[in-house]
Amino acid sequence: MKKYLVVAALLLVVPRFLDAALPPWVVSSADLKKAKMVLREGLKSAEFWPAMHAAEAMTIAGMQDEVVAHLMPLLAGESDDQRRCGLARELVRAGHVKHAEKMFDILRSDDPHGHVHAAESLFKVGWKGGYEPLRVAFAESDNVTLRLMAAGALAKWGSPEDRENALRYLRGVLSDSEVMDEYRIATWVLARTGDRSDLARMRLRLPDTEDERARAFIYNGMAALGDDYGQQKLRQGLSSENPAFRTYAATFAGDAGMVGVIPELVRLLDDENLDARIRAAQSIFSLRRLPPQN
Repeated sequence: MKKYLVVAALLLVVPRFLDAALPPWVVSSADLKKAKMVLREGLKSAEFWPAMHAAEAMTIAGMQDEVVAHLMPLLAGESDDQRRCGLARELVRAGHVKHAEKMFDILRSDDPHGHVHAAESLFKVGWKGGYEPLRVAFAESDNVTLRLMAAGALAKWGSPEDRENALRYLRGVLSDSEVMDEYRIATWVLARTGDRSDLARMRLRLPDTEDERARAFIYNGMAALGDDYGQQKLRQGLSSENPAFRTYAATFAGDAGMVGVIPELVRLLDDENLDARIRAAQSIFSLRRLPPQN
C-alpha cells in the first residue's frame, strides 16, 4: 500500500518539477491553455481595440477559425470606418485577403476619418494588388501621421523603389522632426521595417526626449532591432507600474525575439490590464517557436 502511495505522490510532483525545470523558451501546456483563455476572453471584450489585438494573437496561435467566425458578422454590421479597418485587418491576417480591399476603399474615401487606420492596417497585414492609393497618401497628404503609415506600408510591402523612398522619409522624420509624436511613430514603424543602421538614429533621439511614452517606444524599437540596452529596458518595462508601458513591452518582446522573458510574459497573463494580458499571450505564442538565445 505504501508503495502505491509513493508512486501516486511522485505522479503529482514530477510534472510540477518538470515545468519548473523548463528552459524559458519552452512554455508549459497549462500556461498555453491559460494564454488561449486570455485571448478568447479578449476577443469577446467590449473594449474594441484590445479585442482586435486578441484576434491578432489568436491568428498567431493558430486559432484563426475562431477569429473569422466572430469577426465576420461584426464587419457586416459596422459603420465606423476606423473600426471597419480593424475588423478587415484581422480578417486579412486570418487568411481572408479579399478584405484588404475594404481598407483601400476607406483610404480612397473623401471622409478622412478612417484614412490613418486604413494605411496602418495595410502596413500591418499587407494586401494583394496595386499600391496607388498608398502612393498617393504618401506623396500628397498634408497629414504627417497618414504619410508615416503609408510609408510604413510601402516600406514593408511595396516595390524596391517604394521601399527606398519610404525608408528615406521615415529615417528623415526620425532624425530631424521636432514633433515628438512624429518621430515616435517613425521609430515604431522602423522597428518593423528598418535595420540595425537605424539604431544610431534612435539613440540620438533619447537625450532630447523627456516624454516617458516616447522613450519607451524608442527603447522598444531598439530592442526589436537587436540592441542589448534596448532589450534591457524592454525587460524593465514588463514590470512597469504604468499598464500602458507593460503593454508596449509585452508587444515588442515578440518582435525582439526575446525568448528569455517568457516567464515574465506568463506572469503578465494575470495582469490587471486587459491589453497587457492579451499582448503577453500574443508574444508567448510568437516566442515559443523560437530557438534559445545564445
